[in-house]
Amino acid sequence: MTARFITFEGIDGAGKSTHIAAVAERLRRAGANVVSTREPGGTPLAERLRELVLHEPMDTLTECLLVFAARRDHLQQVIEPALARGDTVLCDRFTDATFAYQGGGGGADLQRLAQLEAWVQGTRGDVRQPDLTIWFDLPPALAAQRRAQARAADRFEQQDVDYFERVRAAYAARAAAAPQRFAPIDAALDRDAVWRQIDVALGARGW
Repeated sequence: MTARFITFEGIDGAGKSTHIAAVAERLRRAGANVVSTREPGGTPLAERLRELVLHEPMDTLTECLLVFAARRDHLQQVIEPALARGDTVLCDRFTDATFAYQGGGGGADLQRLAQLEAWVQGTRGDVRQPDLTIWFDLPPALAAQRRAQARAADRFEQQDVDYFERVRAAYAARAAAAPQRFAPIDAALDRDAVWRQIDVALGARGW
């Protein structure tokens, strides 16, 4: 298989993390070398920045700058080298999450985010984007129920339903702007039904 960059997006509690391992296994069976990673995070430096973003109070612009700083290190140290080797990179969140959380949820200026996106993700005259983004779409109220059953909340997960409605709407806007890249998944369904949708999305691309 040639290099592929696949990201997994959705509001907290949508269940995306459950399916990343299954996607990795499917692609390995098809002959791919798979690198699984996450954002914020993926490198020692980016993981330290992740802890700050998730747990320390700060304004939205500071969040944006820290997230993009982590992303730059992640791209340089993990993502770009893996793609250059011909590996397939699976990433739990990428820039769509920044537009959704800091943009939609936090009210960050979208033009400023787009400038940071172009600056940080610029490579060989282009802007690095995923080949496929699997978006787990879920009503925020249902996501909140799932989160409450799963783990202690970080400072983003403690936000109210209105915040997550804005995050969901921002994801929808990103998907509408790049329909060829996004595969929307109805994450309100049971696990098997969600996997069938993912299977179709991968199969449609010959993966």
